[in-house]
Amino acid sequence: MNILRTCVIAMAAATPAIAEDDRTSRHSSPTTITILHTNDIHGRHAPFEAAPGDATSQTGDPGRSPAQFDQAGMVGGFQYLAGKVGEIRKREGEDKVLLLDAGDTFSDDYVGNQTRGEAIISLMNALGYDMMALGNHDFDYGVERTRELQDFADFPIRGANVTENGEPVFGQPWKVFTVNGVRIAILALTYHSTDKTASAQSIAGLTYSSGIEATRRYLPEMQRSADIVMLLSHQGTATDRKLARELDGVDIIVGGHSHDIFRQPELVDGTWIVQAMADAAVLGELRLEVGADKKLRKVTGAAHQLWNYQIEPDAGIAELISRIDEPFAEAMNEVLAYSADRIPRDYRSESPFDKMVGEYMIEETGADVALMPGVGYGISIYPGNVTRDRLYTLLPHPAKLVTFEMKGSDLLAVLEQSATNQNPGDPMKVVGGLVQAANIGWTVDLNRPLGERVSEVTVGNTPIDRERWYRVATNSGMANGLHRYDFSGIRGKEVHERSVTQLVEDVMKRKRVISRPASGSTRLVKVYE
Repeated sequence: MNILRTCVIAMAAATPAIAEDDRTSRHSSPTTITILHTNDIHGRHAPFEAAPGDATSQTGDPGRSPAQFDQAGMVGGFQYLAGKVGEIRKREGEDKVLLLDAGDTFSDDYVGNQTRGEAIISLMNALGYDMMALGNHDFDYGVERTRELQDFADFPIRGANVTENGEPVFGQPWKVFTVNGVRIAILALTYHSTDKTASAQSIAGLTYSSGIEATRRYLPEMQRSADIVMLLSHQGTATDRKLARELDGVDIIVGGHSHDIFRQPELVDGTWIVQAMADAAVLGELRLEVGADKKLRKVTGAAHQLWNYQIEPDAGIAELISRIDEPFAEAMNEVLAYSADRIPRDYRSESPFDKMVGEYMIEETGADVALMPGVGYGISIYPGNVTRDRLYTLLPHPAKLVTFEMKGSDLLAVLEQSATNQNPGDPMKVVGGLVQAANIGWTVDLNRPLGERVSEVTVGNTPIDRERWYRVATNSGMANGLHRYDFSGIRGKEVHERSVTQLVEDVMKRKRVISRPASGSTRLVKVYE
């Protein structure tokens, strides 16, 4: 396949980073290198509607630092990403640009699932990506399928802290790139708690460990082999900051996992950290200036929101997308219902979409309450027709509907575990979002001591009874212990043939018109940052 050298980024801010050496400035021009980066694409290859507030999961979430779109309109899409990347490569020179991705890349939408990840890898090959870090969702189709996708990719997909038979999965986890005469060593890191976010079956045979310890292991050899040391990290910003504080010798961390947007690079104890939101809606750009001694002298950067009206799309990529989508067009474009409201997914606070799903599960099963794990991907449902494709950005995986009975005391323990997951005291122990509940009212204060963060819990309009057995509906992932949840004390467990996604499809078709559920049952009193 001919590689189309094109992609996305639009520089929004440029902040000087490291002071220039006066002698270098006076006697020689610095060498310049451009790093383009994406993260958490989650299978998103088509443009989508965005606006300030809830547009994608986490962009409007009051439980985290702001990561907002700055206007309304159509954003993202690989043809526009390709157009922007091509523009920057033409401006800088192709041999002076690297294109990287920090993981959670090829699953989590309808076409992604139908092709089991191949659609996005095909597009990344066409764009000419140079390297990708493994994210926790990049094993959603199982280890062997990820191995097949690595073989299909024209670039390395790696993770230093995920091992198979004692060695990093898929081979050496770092690579030296020579760009404009400068050697850059890039080490890929995955999410250290993937074993708490993925099904045991999908990651069988793999072991996950600390990315900080993995970096410590490889750092000396990388320093000997290169002029600049960079990490391609799917660990989340909080862990990236911790790594920067604990380890000397890492120049740059290109991050992912937490869907943060850095409008300019952040300097933490001598290490520059960046991230580019999610969903192929933002292209990060770093501009490195290197002196004659091959030392990093200056760093500037930007996060480009890929507004379609500002970018000339790449015709070749647009044609490739049409060929990829064509076999699935009828199914993905089927209208399931009409939405009267915008229905977003939030991650660290009450999520309207997940609450709606929970209400549908109660309606279909007669359960007292419904629980859904907090997940951090997905595009908001906007007013208008709701297609299967749009639903699958929020519920892409065929997790089974599960019902059982559990005591009120155990239900309270699940809520407390969710509060612990959000602020465990160590950023490396954070896992998942806030549990999403239907027909439950509760107050959570993330700054209170562990085990004392949940109060004022009601089921319906009645205070929860610790001794009563409640009928619960959830999905198979959560029932199997996702995000450290404990359901060992349940009784009468039934795994239904119907998936939660199919249940939601069925209810939407029956209702024909859907709306945003009432909010306020989850009361987040104080948020830990």
